[in-house]
Amino acid sequence: MNLFDTIRNTLVPIHKEGYVFVAIFFIVSLILGYFAEPLFWIGLVLTLWCAYFFRDPERVVPQDDDLILSPADGRISHVAMVVPPAELGLGHEPMLRISVFMNVFNCHVNRSPVRGEVKVIEYRAGQFVNAELDKASSDNERNGLVIESRHGQVGVVQIAGFVARRIVCWVKPGEPVNAGERFGLIRFGSRLDVFVPHGGQARVSIGQLAIAGETVLAEFGSAKGPSLGRRS
Repeated sequence: MNLFDTIRNTLVPIHKEGYVFVAIFFIVSLILGYFAEPLFWIGLVLTLWCAYFFRDPERVVPQDDDLILSPADGRISHVAMVVPPAELGLGHEPMLRISVFMNVFNCHVNRSPVRGEVKVIEYRAGQFVNAELDKASSDNERNGLVIESRHGQVGVVQIAGFVARRIVCWVKPGEPVNAGERFGLIRFGSRLDVFVPHGGQARVSIGQLAIAGETVLAEFGSAKGPSLGRRS
C-alpha cells in the first residue's frame, strides 16, 4: 500500500446529504470572521465537526440471513420485550426490541438490518424529548419501516431526539434492500429501534457499542439461547 492509498483509506467520505450543511457552516464562519477573527476559527472547528457528523464510511457486512445487524452506530440503550408501534402492523404481542442510541458524534447514516423487501413505511409526527428515554419510542417524531425477511417481518423505527429535527428515508415500499444497505439518516442525535421476529435471540447487551452494518444485534437458528452480558 502506497502513501496515496493510505491517505485515501484514512479520509472518510461525506454523505451528499451533508454537503449543504458543511457549506453553510463554512460560509457563516467566513462572515463571523469578517467581524472578529477568533469567531472564524470557532466556526471552522464547527464546520469540521459538521463534516465529521455526515461521514459515510464503508462497512464490512456479514453475509448471513440468520443475523440481524445494527442499523446505526451508537450505544445499545434498551433490550426488552415491547409491543411494537401500531402503525407498523406487527400485531399486539410483545416483540424483542433492541434500541441503538446515537449521540452527535456518531455516524448517522442508517443501514438495513436484514436482507428483504420493504413492505411498510409509516411516518408519525411527535415530540422531541431525549431519545434515550423509553417513552421516546411512542412520543417522539418517528419513521417506521417493516422489512419482510427470511425469518419474518422486521420493524425498524427511526426516532428523532432532543436535537434531531429531520428524519430522512430513501427507500420506498416494494423495494428490495440488502443487509447493511444505506436506507436513511437522522440529523443530529437520535435513536433506532429494531423489532425482532419471534425466534430471534439478542446478541448484545445494554451499554455495548454498535457499528451499523457490522454489529450483530440478534440471531436466528442458534441452539445457544439468549446471550447475556455484564459490565466489567
